[in-house]
Amino acid sequence: MLCKVLRAERHELPALGWAFAYFFLLLCSYYLLRPVRDALAVEAGKQALQQLFTATFLVMLALVPVFGWLCARLPRAKLLPLIYGFFALNLALFAAAMQPMVFFVWLSVFNLFVVSVFWSFMSDVFDTPQAARLYGSIAAGGSCGAIAGPLIAATSSLGSRGLLLLAAALLVLSVACIAGLGAWSRRHPRQGQASEQPVGGSILAGARAALSSPFLLAICGYLLCYTMLSTALYFQQVEIVRASVPDAAERTRFFARVDLAVNSLTLFIQVFAFSRLTSLLGPIGMLALMPALSVAGFLWLGATPTLAALVVFGVTRRVGEFAISKPAREALFTVVPREERYKAKNFIDTVVYRGGDALAGWIFAGPAAFLAAGVSMAWTGLAVFLGSRMKSWNAGSSSQPSPQLRS
Repeated sequence: MLCKVLRAERHELPALGWAFAYFFLLLCSYYLLRPVRDALAVEAGKQALQQLFTATFLVMLALVPVFGWLCARLPRAKLLPLIYGFFALNLALFAAAMQPMVFFVWLSVFNLFVVSVFWSFMSDVFDTPQAARLYGSIAAGGSCGAIAGPLIAATSSLGSRGLLLLAAALLVLSVACIAGLGAWSRRHPRQGQASEQPVGGSILAGARAALSSPFLLAICGYLLCYTMLSTALYFQQVEIVRASVPDAAERTRFFARVDLAVNSLTLFIQVFAFSRLTSLLGPIGMLALMPALSVAGFLWLGATPTLAALVVFGVTRRVGEFAISKPAREALFTVVPREERYKAKNFIDTVVYRGGDALAGWIFAGPAAFLAAGVSMAWTGLAVFLGSRMKSWNAGSSSQPSPQLRS
C-alpha cells in the first residue's frame, strides 16, 4: 500500500525514508529561525534590506571557490558532514553572542547552501525516472520540517538561545541520515557512477560549466527570474505588513501563521499530487505552471496592494514553488554529469540565487508589481525551453545524458 501511494518500488523505501528524514531535519532547523529573520526585515526597512541582500550575495560569491576546493578533494561521505557540522558550530556561536544583521545574512546563506547540497546529493543517488516518482515525497519531508519548526518556535519556552541550539542539534542528527542514505546508495548505485569518490576538477569548474552550457544557462535564467520576483514580492510584503500589522510581536506571529499555511498545503500536494501532476503535465507544464500564475498574481497585486491580496498570492506562489516548481527544477540536474550536479548546481543555487536577490533589491526598490509581471512572462518562456529539453531527453535516453544537455 505504501509503495502504491508513494509510487515507490519496495527496494527504494529505505532510501526514501532516509531522504525524508534528512530533509525534515534541515528545514525544521531553518524554520525554527525564519520568523525571527522576517520580523527583523520588517524592522530594518527597504534600504537596509538592499544592503543586506548585497552583503549576502558577496558572501555567497566568496564561498563558491571554497566549496569547489572541498568538492575536488573530499568524498561525499566526508564533504556533507563537514558542511553541516560547520553550520551547526555557527549556530552555537550565535547562541553565545547574537548579532542581528550578521544573523540575517548568515541565515540567508545557510538556507540556500544546505538545501543546495541536499538536492545535489539526491541527484547523485536517484536517476531521472526515480526523481520523477520520488522527489515529491522527499520534498514532503522538508514540508513536515517546515511545519514542525514554526510550531516549536511558537509553542516552546526555549527562547532564542535555546532555539539556536536545537537547530544546531537537528543539523548534527542529519549526518546520521546522510550515512544511511550513503549505505543504500552503495548497494544500489546509479549506473556507471563511482559516487563515493571525490568529484574532482578545478575549484571554479562549476561557474564555468554554468556559464558555458546553454542548458545550465537556461536554469540560471529560470532561477534568476524566480528569485528576482521573490525579492520583489518580499519588498511588497515589507511595506504592506508594516502598514497593516503595526505591532512587532504580532508580525512574528503573522509570519509564523503564513509559514504554517504554506507548508501544510505544500505537504498535501507533495504527498498526494506531485507524481500524478508530473504524469499529467509533463516537464513543460510542471516548470511553467508557477511562472504563468505569477503573471496574473503580480498584475492583481499591482492593481490591489492589500494584505489579503498579498497573503493569497504569496501563499499560492510559495506553495507552487515548494510543491511543484522546485522538485521539477531539481529533477533537471539528474541528466547532467556528476561534477555539475555539485559544483555547477551549487553555483546556481547560491551565487545566481543571491545575485538575483541583490539585483532585484535595487531594481524593485519602489512599487514594481507590473514590471514583475513582465519578468514573469520571460520566466514562463524559459520554463517552456527547459521543459522541452527535458522532455526530449526523457523520450530518447536510456542511461546517459545526451550530448545536447552536456553542451
